[in-house]
Amino acid sequence: MKKYLIFFLALLITLTAAIFQRLTGPTHPMRFNYTIDNIEYKSKLIRSGDSDKDTRITLNLPINAIATLYYKKYKVNEDFTALPFLAVDEYKQEAYLPKMPAAAKLEYYIEILDGIDTKHFFKENPIIIRYKNPVPAWALIPHILIMFLAMLFSNLTGLQAAFNMPSFKRNITISLALLFLGGLILGPIIQKYAFGAYWTGFPLGYDLTDNKTLIAFAVWLIAYLINRKSNRPAIAIFASIVTIIVFSIPHSLLGSELDYESGKVVTGFINSIILF
Repeated sequence: MKKYLIFFLALLITLTAAIFQRLTGPTHPMRFNYTIDNIEYKSKLIRSGDSDKDTRITLNLPINAIATLYYKKYKVNEDFTALPFLAVDEYKQEAYLPKMPAAAKLEYYIEILDGIDTKHFFKENPIIIRYKNPVPAWALIPHILIMFLAMLFSNLTGLQAAFNMPSFKRNITISLALLFLGGLILGPIIQKYAFGAYWTGFPLGYDLTDNKTLIAFAVWLIAYLINRKSNRPAIAIFASIVTIIVFSIPHSLLGSELDYESGKVVTGFINSIILF
């Protein structure tokens, strides 16, 4: 197979995995449809907020519609607090969730009056929003770019190994280096800014993003060591498959969570179901 076709296939696999991870992630906005006065509307509900400002929740609704936002602390036995949505223009209304500390979570649902009927959205399965501290662009942008390149070179190396192309051995080293820089150097810096800890994966915790990175780095380190003085393309193929699987798992599925009772940040679970 020609080199450019292998590169194109690797790029296609990488983009598909990145999009899948993004759309199925637990912090991706929840999309939902609803009908008011026999007119269908669409909105997105936020599932990630910044700790330094209130989080705006926007509904596409006519100015005369009456809607209420109900929220409470996640996993805390307390009553929901009601906030009215306020019109900002003829077809849009907004309400604001209060700012919360990093790793804190709130759960919320929506109530909309439709004539004499009251409609509830996500009351039985509330939306969960997690808060984080702002992360500076100088750390976040390189991290995203380098991790994308790491996934790209991982897929490229696996495909090259599958066709027994000699360049796969060189790209094992590149994949390993990119994972180290993006995942084990910049990754903890991102984690520290966002949630106050450099590393919450094994052996310190169960953070899924940290553990995914550790697994991917470990399999590529093994592939590198085995192929230093031998030619074992099957190991590179295995490392590539493991990497694409672990990085297809949504970020933040098992991530930092503030325990309101103890005041400590622990590893928690975020519901990752998304509606389109």
